[in-house]
Amino acid sequence: MSFIQGIFVALRNAIHDLLNGGSPRPEELSAPIVFHNSLSGTREPFTPHSPERVTMYNCGPTAYDVAHIGNLRSYVFADTVRRTLLTAGYHVHQVINITDFGHLSSDGDYGDDKMTKALKREGKELTLKNMRLLAEKYTEIFISDLSRLNVDTAAIQFPRASDYIAAQISIIQMLEEKGFAYRGDDGMYFDTGRFPAYGKLGNINLEGLKEGARVAATSAKRNPTDFLLWKLDAKMGWDSPWGKGFPGWHIECSAMIRETLGWQIDIHTGGIDLMPTHHNNEIAQSESASGKKPFTRYWLHHEFLNIKDEKISKSVGNIINLSTVLERGYHPLSLRYLYLTAHYRSPMNFTWEALDAAQTAFLKLRKFVDEVAALGSLPSPYVQRFAAKISDDLDTPGALSVMWNMLGDKDVSRENARAGLIEFDKVLGLNLAQADEHAKDLYRKEFGVPVGIHDVPERIQDLLTQREAARMEKRWGDADDLRQKIESAGYAVEDTQDGPRLVAKY
Repeated sequence: MSFIQGIFVALRNAIHDLLNGGSPRPEELSAPIVFHNSLSGTREPFTPHSPERVTMYNCGPTAYDVAHIGNLRSYVFADTVRRTLLTAGYHVHQVINITDFGHLSSDGDYGDDKMTKALKREGKELTLKNMRLLAEKYTEIFISDLSRLNVDTAAIQFPRASDYIAAQISIIQMLEEKGFAYRGDDGMYFDTGRFPAYGKLGNINLEGLKEGARVAATSAKRNPTDFLLWKLDAKMGWDSPWGKGFPGWHIECSAMIRETLGWQIDIHTGGIDLMPTHHNNEIAQSESASGKKPFTRYWLHHEFLNIKDEKISKSVGNIINLSTVLERGYHPLSLRYLYLTAHYRSPMNFTWEALDAAQTAFLKLRKFVDEVAALGSLPSPYVQRFAAKISDDLDTPGALSVMWNMLGDKDVSRENARAGLIEFDKVLGLNLAQADEHAKDLYRKEFGVPVGIHDVPERIQDLLTQREAARMEKRWGDADDLRQKIESAGYAVEDTQDGPRLVAKY
């Protein structure tokens, strides 16, 4: 058990005692993590189905184009959840689905089909094979982007929806046999009137809820919120008991979850926009088919990332991809750092100035880790504070504040601060424990290269000596003048705990 894991356990026990009046504590490895559960609308201590294994499903992309930085925030958030659980001692089975055939342009189930539009955009014939090839092209880019953001893609399962057609048909048959599905003009529908708890996730006002269907409302629908389980299409699709066509978007996730994780899972994540329709539809069809409740124990929803206070969209023309960030000279983990500066349940506004600040902060961390060779002892008070912030519904801004307070504490040695930083990074995921030549090149350009006193001209050494004498005598004006002379010669002075240090600027 790591030190930070021990802190999690201690906090778990304290939370358990508070909520249960001193009743016996559970002995499982569950960490004292508290999540805001969208299902209950309250903060709840995390307790998985299994004492050691957590099952987590993250709504993945429709692979019709390159994911933008708003999309990528979802998966850095999911990775932070995973890292927190791993640090607390759990094994995590994580699944991110890939939708690789027809999907509407809106996650609210209306609009034109994304995959169809993408094939037309790229001049490809509309066939299932071409849809799959198109999806694989963008899936490869998506997984590569995640890797650049230090998401451990090797530990994640990425099922493709088209590989689970039989499983989707199977669930629809279960729903039909139990009376939850009926035939409409254009396919099989789920009867939301048979599921009294429909809309419970987020306490959705059904009167204001957009229809949960792939297509516009038809006279055959029994309820406005009924949604398609199977969309008939005589020209293209798969054979089924109801005719040739496509599975509905919502049934894809239920089937992939069932096949990869089981009927009931611990954590389901996604954007706040998926809650009203998609996630409520998942709950309705999964719980109706299985008879098991709840389908998901903890629903975690993240807010949007906007660009200059505007929603990211092609119509606005403000799409920014990770490749754009890299082309402008930023380190990919600077973007990850930026994501961590906002709580996942808070809207986030992206600007290039904000990314500049995030890059500077990230490079300072890299520079510190590289320059302090020895690894000291963990600074216990700061480890406790960091663990408390992370366990409190993933308060990453608070955790970063603890980290910077530790680095600025003169009573914490640089070696101990480095040890704390490496421990914190097990959750933050900035890859600080590994060498990073790209980051080193960037911080040398931004901050300069430390040089030995014997590697600079004698006149610069004399200026540095005179400046230190002026500082000792509190002649601050003279000290500033001497600093300016040093800088005009191509060097900078860093005042450290160990005395002044020259940095060569280039």
